[in-house]
Amino acid sequence: MPMEPHIPIRDIKFQKVLDSRGNLSVEATVILDGASGRCSAPAGASTGETEVLAYPSGGIDAGISYFRKNVRNKLIGFNAIDQNGLDRLIREADGTDNLSSLGGNLSTAISVANARAVSDYLGIPLYRYVGGTILGRLPHPIGNVLGGGKHSVNGTTIQEFLVSAQGSTFMESALTNILVHRRIGKILSELNPGISIGVGDERAWTVSMDDMKAVEVLERAVSEISSETKVPILMGCDFAASSFFEGGKYVYRNVTRTRDEQIDFAVSLATDHKFYYIEDPMDERDFEGHAEITSRIRHIALVVGDDLYTTNPERIKKGIALGSTNGVLIKVNQIGSLSRTQEAVNIATENSMRNVISHRSGETTDDFIAHLGVAFRSEFIKTGTIGGERVAKLNELIRIEAELSEN
Repeated sequence: MPMEPHIPIRDIKFQKVLDSRGNLSVEATVILDGASGRCSAPAGASTGETEVLAYPSGGIDAGISYFRKNVRNKLIGFNAIDQNGLDRLIREADGTDNLSSLGGNLSTAISVANARAVSDYLGIPLYRYVGGTILGRLPHPIGNVLGGGKHSVNGTTIQEFLVSAQGSTFMESALTNILVHRRIGKILSELNPGISIGVGDERAWTVSMDDMKAVEVLERAVSEISSETKVPILMGCDFAASSFFEGGKYVYRNVTRTRDEQIDFAVSLATDHKFYYIEDPMDERDFEGHAEITSRIRHIALVVGDDLYTTNPERIKKGIALGSTNGVLIKVNQIGSLSRTQEAVNIATENSMRNVISHRSGETTDDFIAHLGVAFRSEFIKTGTIGGERVAKLNELIRIEAELSEN
């Protein structure tokens, strides 16, 4: 068995950059002999309580200072091809369970930048370095077209209403999602003459509207565009239910639902409104409530845990044991490293749970999740429909699709 090459890390540099909300983020560059890799980390607004901490209490500067004092010397000269070892070393050097010394975003940026540097050194794309040579089809794009929650002011209670066109190519699917987004804007203007209509963090339309009215708008737009394009379009939503769970009840704009009523409502979106994708329909601590929903609709819908799991392998194992969901959302900076993310994906896949690779509401123009969506054989890539930082991921998958078609 041939030995793996030793590819020493020569330097690691950081740069502050801006995310899509205009907040500071961190970008890491890992330098090897004749190769390098760069990654900038995103940030979420709707975050799970069990995510690693994005930055230590002193912010990005405190994280960089901790790295220089306690981590850098351990990594210089380290074999970059040992991704698991590198990620483990970073976690051990941080010394906390939630990466509160270094920060999960610095850890994420270093981890992915290292994988990119090695793929550059080897002369192969990131998706092949992470996923190997046997790849499945590309993930379908699923995008936020209407919503509210923590992504906008005065929108719907449900955080995201989503569409995923099932086109014959990734390009056709992405373009069809955009057509739905445009049609929703037109419908909202017709329904609300003179009323301000805005966009949220992910460029989804946002307007003061009851959630069931939003369902009607989504259904109409999808029906019209699907009829015009002849492309099937799946509908879905991300409740982000923890964000409006108060005092043991789910408090919507115009109604308050008990736990049982929330379960029935989530089920009804699949059974009565043909929603295929249902994300975080219950509070993030309610594994059993998720399981009840999944048991009732798993034959017709994908129930996905995000805040429920936070890309944490141990929480995913708990969800598997309880039958909580049949899908898991994957966000690298929730867990802080590429190898831990790969572990989460492997556990899910081995237990017939489909994965969905995802952006964050505060994004950078980095496109690494496009490559991970291919490497992880993700069912969907959740990355919005329009906006430069969202389109960066879509365009990279269009390039990957073209590259794969040539081989």
